[in-house]
Amino acid sequence: MTTERIEVQRIIRADPASIFEVLCDPQGHVAIDGSGMLMDADGDTVTAVGDSFVVHMDREALGDIPMGEYDVTVNIKTFVPGREIAWTILGTIRPAIGHVYGYRIEPTDAGSLVTSYYDWSAIDAKWREAGIFPVIAETSLKSTLGILARTVRRGYPH
Repeated sequence: MTTERIEVQRIIRADPASIFEVLCDPQGHVAIDGSGMLMDADGDTVTAVGDSFVVHMDREALGDIPMGEYDVTVNIKTFVPGREIAWTILGTIRPAIGHVYGYRIEPTDAGSLVTSYYDWSAIDAKWREAGIFPVIAETSLKSTLGILARTVRRGYPH
């Protein structure tokens, strides 16, 4: 693999604030997950860099590694209200992997251009050598954007 980052984009017919509201809510992440791994979440709405919440995962949805159910802590690394949110994950394995997930939102005449990204360029050497990246496929990111569009269109939360 020559790239260490995946980015996908979609126009969502909603204002940036409505989209960002979903992305700041731990339950919003579960609601829009296109991978099928996020089962539930605990924690408060994030409002700043350094905030965190717990996501209850089930790796069996990917069918690749028999990890079963486990928890991860999402740590917010970028927070620009209405524009960008990104995080790293601390799970059960050590050292921490170091991959980053995030969204950028840009207002457009049609609503918002939302970019979902997954970056593993700064992962720990142990995981780079394992050759397991990307863990999440580009299609999962695209699916998540589709679910995000539907979720916002229907009025979040529902």
